[in-house]
Amino acid sequence: MAELIASEPGALELVLEFIRTLEAGGDGAALGPFLAADFVLLEAPHLLAPEGSTRTRAQAMAGADQSGQVVADQKFEIRRTTCEGGRVVVEADWSARTLMDLRYWDAGETIRARTSSVFEVRDGLIIGQDSYDCYFVNS
Repeated sequence: MAELIASEPGALELVLEFIRTLEAGGDGAALGPFLAADFVLLEAPHLLAPEGSTRTRAQAMAGADQSGQVVADQKFEIRRTTCEGGRVVVEADWSARTLMDLRYWDAGETIRARTSSVFEVRDGLIIGQDSYDCYFVNS
């Protein structure tokens, strides 16, 4: 069983503020203050990244900078959260408007996913995020 990080006051609030910043179109500079220097983002395989990915803090921030060219009007409808120690689990419905043609969506369409993310918080910063995304294809 994975070892939990010791009690981390404010972990849930930190993660929710991070999500609100992302939803507001936050770029790498806006998201950087939430992330520890050794932050790692692990994306499980999904429709848009069949092999999944692992990204460093710098790569995740660069991805946030580029996302503004791909999608707009991101929305996260938080379905539930769980917090234990420094581990925060967030389940949400995510949507955004595409700004360009993607493999399964045309520019202007709404892309939707059910997402679950497990965040690890230490010393008031997010040190890791494991993301599990299930995209819905328009029919």
